[in-house]
Amino acid sequence: MDVRDLFLDQHAAMHSAAVGGNKMSAAERTFTGLTDEQMRVRPREDLNSLAWLLWHIARAEDIMVNAMLAGRPQVFDDPWKKRLGITRLDFGIGMTSAEVTQLTGQIDPGALRAYRDAVGLRTREVVGGFKPQDWEGPVAAEAVERAAAGGAFGARTEQLVKAFPGRPRTAVLSGIALFHSAGHMGEAATVRTAGGFGTGV
Repeated sequence: MDVRDLFLDQHAAMHSAAVGGNKMSAAERTFTGLTDEQMRVRPREDLNSLAWLLWHIARAEDIMVNAMLAGRPQVFDDPWKKRLGITRLDFGIGMTSAEVTQLTGQIDPGALRAYRDAVGLRTREVVGGFKPQDWEGPVAAEAVERAAAGGAFGARTEQLVKAFPGRPRTAVLSGIALFHSAGHMGEAATVRTAGGFGTGV
């Protein structure tokens, strides 16, 4: 198994079966079999909703993989904004509790699942086409600045424009598409338990 196969195998565990074919993935266990109302529940003020978490990890992967690493347009565009029912361009870092509640109430959970799948499929397309040099080197400052100019970083623009340039491309790819998603899957399990609707299949 080479590095690409390893990444794609681990990536499948973070997405629905429709993306990676893994019927026992963390995403399947975390985000399937729920009503729209359950996706919107915030059991406590210090917990995000499942809808917010799914949006956050999808937007982060879309921005980092497409805008910063692949130098191509994000999956998120005007038609997706309309389908999702939101206008935010960033991925939510630094949002207030009130903003989390507002987005949670506005977003369409069915469209959100479809968007997350579209992002996952695009990531697999991008990484599936990687050549050896695409795994190497640092994140370019120009790519980060372009993403920032497009509104990708919201309230944390100043910090992230300084933080990302120079980081290894492989670390950003695995950090966002794998570890970041996995961490929030753990948070989502807490939300499901606190909300009284279990831990999934």
